[in-house]
Amino acid sequence: MLSTCMIPQKNEAGCDEAGRGCLAGPVFAAAVILPDDFKNELLNDSKQLNEKNRYALRTIIEQQAISYAVAMLDNEDIDKINILNASIKAMHLALAALKVKPKHIVVDGNRFKNFGNIAHTTVVKGDGKYANIAAASVLAKTYRDDFMQKIHNEFPAYDWKTNKGYPTVKHRKAIAEKGTSPYHRLTFRLLPQQMELPFEQHITQIKTRKIKKNA
Repeated sequence: MLSTCMIPQKNEAGCDEAGRGCLAGPVFAAAVILPDDFKNELLNDSKQLNEKNRYALRTIIEQQAISYAVAMLDNEDIDKINILNASIKAMHLALAALKVKPKHIVVDGNRFKNFGNIAHTTVVKGDGKYANIAAASVLAKTYRDDFMQKIHNEFPAYDWKTNKGYPTVKHRKAIAEKGTSPYHRLTFRLLPQQMELPFEQHITQIKTRKIKKNA
């Protein structure tokens, strides 16, 4: 069973993100403060859980957390500031939305930027060590999956309901055949080099984005 937090009695917030390695869609982040006595044998890194258990845990986390919040940055923001900065910014937005101010922050991974004057600690593979980080990973993952399911209905050819925007063979084949959508991250390597889209298709997609944004 995971330790609930790194430092008890600090209203410690665990932070994690979902969607960094995707070719399409936003990056989601969550911040979760759990009570010090929180225990759940099922809770783990969201990648180690099946979909049914992730959604069951989301309900438990939302019911039992002292405070939680979820935030996102879309693919256009990711293209502007890069995925690392977008992930950290999304975590900052989630932290800012908490109704209870934490006195310490633990973050999955090894990169973070100061959030106000609150001390933070980065933990490699922290979502498999601390329940508050694991809880954040579950929320970020499930809320992002919900979003990808929604936009799958707009662009079913990319099979986002299954791959959630990750670079599967079917996803990349659809990009090669149909080009990019308004949700694709144009600064990412969307296709292997031998299958790169013609330059004209990227220009068309950028123009489409501008039209959509100004509509």
